[in-house]
Amino acid sequence: METASRRMLFDVTVWTASLFMTLVLVTREAMAGSSTFTATHPKWEAECGTCHIAYPPQLLPAPSWRRVMSGLDKHFGTDAGLDARTAAEIGVFLEQNAASGKRALAAPDTLRITETAWFQREHRKVPEAIWKHPAVKTRANCVACHTAAEQGDYRERNIRMPR
Repeated sequence: METASRRMLFDVTVWTASLFMTLVLVTREAMAGSSTFTATHPKWEAECGTCHIAYPPQLLPAPSWRRVMSGLDKHFGTDAGLDARTAAEIGVFLEQNAASGKRALAAPDTLRITETAWFQREHRKVPEAIWKHPAVKTRANCVACHTAAEQGDYRERNIRMPR
């Protein structure tokens, strides 16, 4: 009888561990496709948010953020240079919170969030007229439609297309 009890305890332990690992993996995958981003850093918000929305680090993989940060003197046609210490601090923050999973694999070399497969898939039904609307002007202008983008919230319930 003692052997049967041990076997049952072993089976329950293995089953519980398997269930736990499955839940961890499912949660991680769900977070990889999340529409809300909560990573914050005061210097990132101040420096990057001065000229445009401080794009959530989870929208690009770490190699892309390294390339963005290494080219700030010619940042999409603008000199966005920072002192070395601030640039390094923001760079570490971006890399530590960068995209992972499918989102990272789909955009290993891109510098533009708008060129990622994820962005294009999420915006495939947006009519061309919206992109040309005077309130939007560019695909990089998230706040034109995503009313809570500055808080890292890109959920569909917070989308208001300009008319």
